[in-house]
Amino acid sequence: MGFSDDHDVQLLHFVMFLSIYLVALTGNLLIIFLVILNHHLHTPMYFFLSNLSMTDICYITTTVPKSMAVSLTDNKVITFPGCVAQVFLIVTFALSEVSLLALMAYDRYVAICHPLQYSLILNWDTCNQMAVTSWVSCLLYAFLQMVMTFQLNFCGPNTIGQFFCNIPQLLKISCTDTKVNQILIWIFGFIVGSFCIGSIFASYGYIIAAVLKIPSAEGRYKAFSTCSPHLTVFFLFISSAFFSYMRPKSLSFPTLDLLSAVSYAVLPPVLNPIIYSLRNKDIQAALWKLTSQMKKNFLT
Repeated sequence: MGFSDDHDVQLLHFVMFLSIYLVALTGNLLIIFLVILNHHLHTPMYFFLSNLSMTDICYITTTVPKSMAVSLTDNKVITFPGCVAQVFLIVTFALSEVSLLALMAYDRYVAICHPLQYSLILNWDTCNQMAVTSWVSCLLYAFLQMVMTFQLNFCGPNTIGQFFCNIPQLLKISCTDTKVNQILIWIFGFIVGSFCIGSIFASYGYIIAAVLKIPSAEGRYKAFSTCSPHLTVFFLFISSAFFSYMRPKSLSFPTLDLLSAVSYAVLPPVLNPIIYSLRNKDIQAALWKLTSQMKKNFLT
């Protein structure tokens, strides 16, 4: 199901989602290219940021293009394999988003609390191992959630009250008792969420303690300014995702479901590059350098 059955509203939805999708693609691709092309950004912090941008591109591509096609053609059918693929990919990239934010928090902790040992603790082998471990764990978790969901029986109705296939809506239309699935979602969500959120809070606890010891106000501001974009992105994503998946059925309403799904599946890939580029002087400097070089090449 889309956002409306009215043709004019469907066209408006298509235009809005197309604009959002293009902004997300442009912003995240720009960050990836800046990190690749600028050797000053070849550090663990920007390695994880480029991984986050790649995740955001894959994440928003999983849901928005299909939703735009539904609005444009009014063909609301999705195949069963397509629905399975959407669930698997959404869980993979959503969890990858959280795990990468946790790794980025650890990177900031090492940079601020152990600056002299930064290159030893976070060498490239360690960064690659952390990234690979994160992706493999996300794929395994997504596969587990996918199997748990699609071992249920779906004997009608076949209408999903959302603009993409997600687990809460699929549990609603299953004719199997879903109490076990809901309990397991809570358990796995609590374990994974506790680990990621706990590591982020622990990292920032040490960071705040270290920053408060900096004698100059300018030094404290500079240290906090490198962390504030990351915290903004994290709280935006985790609060909306937890609200969508962990809230009780009594708080589930069609409009609220749609808004919460947009807030965790569509907005983060759009806002992440904006937040990081606006508050990050290194990204701004790399963008200015790239723009100046392109202008110079064009004029010559």
